[in-house]
Amino acid sequence: MFFARKKTEMVTQDRALPGREATIDYGTTHHVFGRALTLDVPEGHEVVLFGMGCYWGVERIFWQQPGVWLTMVGNAGGFTPNPTYEELCSGQTGHTEVVRVVYDPAQTSFEALLKLFWENHDPTQGNRQGNDVGTQYRSAIYVTSEEQFIAARDSAEAFEPRLETAGLGAITTEIAKAGAFYPAEEYHQQYLSKNPGGYCGIGGTGVSCPIGTGA
Repeated sequence: MFFARKKTEMVTQDRALPGREATIDYGTTHHVFGRALTLDVPEGHEVVLFGMGCYWGVERIFWQQPGVWLTMVGNAGGFTPNPTYEELCSGQTGHTEVVRVVYDPAQTSFEALLKLFWENHDPTQGNRQGNDVGTQYRSAIYVTSEEQFIAARDSAEAFEPRLETAGLGAITTEIAKAGAFYPAEEYHQQYLSKNPGGYCGIGGTGVSCPIGTGA
């Protein structure tokens, strides 16, 4: 019970694991796109980080979206620099599992990405997603511009009444400016492309998000 409580209670910065200066080896090539797996952003492209539970299934959702240039799984929203997966799973880094999405706004809209985000997980569950329990599974949108922040906030305000009507309660998603992003180990990157039969705990609520519908 104590261990379970530690995983669902957000660690404070002074108690977080120390981590390390060196970046974890996350590979060199995107397994789906064949592009360099890099933190560089092509000119004219934009970046957002989405936390929706286990990042294996989340990454697959976004690499299938037209207009997405690159995806990468990793850790954000916490304190420990360059955590290992084992450290993340301890609940003592403060991070949540995220997918870093680089997209071309001329080919897809931020609103289209938000719709995928809201409809493909349950944003009302707090520090869990289904049977996956812990602060590492909390729902989050980490934005890189004021325009993204406003759009994300407005979309939450539009979607929440529909979730409440469906009996799911209030949205617990953290919407904040993106801080440091720490890539996960190479074997986590594009995991479900490398392991098509692998675990995917991602599932939506069945409630439609009104973004882009004018409703």
